[in-house]
Amino acid sequence: MTHALPELGYDYDALEPFIDAKTMEIHHTKHHQTYVDKLNAALDGHDDLAKLGVNELISDLGKVPESIRPAVRNHGGGHSNHSFFWPLLKKNVALGGAVQEAIDRDFGSFDSFKTEFSNKAALLFGSGWTWVVADQGKLSIVTTPNQDSPVSDGKTPVLGLDVWEHAYYLKYQNRRPDYINAFFDIINWDKVNGLYLAAS
Repeated sequence: MTHALPELGYDYDALEPFIDAKTMEIHHTKHHQTYVDKLNAALDGHDDLAKLGVNELISDLGKVPESIRPAVRNHGGGHSNHSFFWPLLKKNVALGGAVQEAIDRDFGSFDSFKTEFSNKAALLFGSGWTWVVADQGKLSIVTTPNQDSPVSDGKTPVLGLDVWEHAYYLKYQNRRPDYINAFFDIINWDKVNGLYLAAS
């Protein structure tokens, strides 16, 4: 298969004022598109691998030839992570359902969860992602560097935040904590709840 840039499913300005339209446009059409293009280039001539979905590719990188493994890890990871990220974003969706119960159970309260997630995202050195992953129904927070994905470690993400500077620098400059705080106003909790139920 030829990997392709997914549609956002909403306008670039749909997340204003929390994430600005220009950032969303550049992030989607430039950064994500580049991951897709470079993944396709890496897979050119590897017909067996080209048949696989991106998560199949990155879930077992040991089966990818060493000559293209870094490209598949980086660009496949970037494609997978962003394809996962875009549907998580929506304004005015209230937290509820099974995932709320799991957050209260595993973190003590939503406030405790938000504090732990925010601290891990803010303190992640350099570029990377902060994730909520489900393992046998239990939630935990992990971080990955660069475009590494929890999928490569056999984990199932239900929420993720891109903390690369390109995700926030036009609006927030070096104020990563402000961007992280704004993220909590645009989480599509209905989507997160569905992912949690599927993982459980």
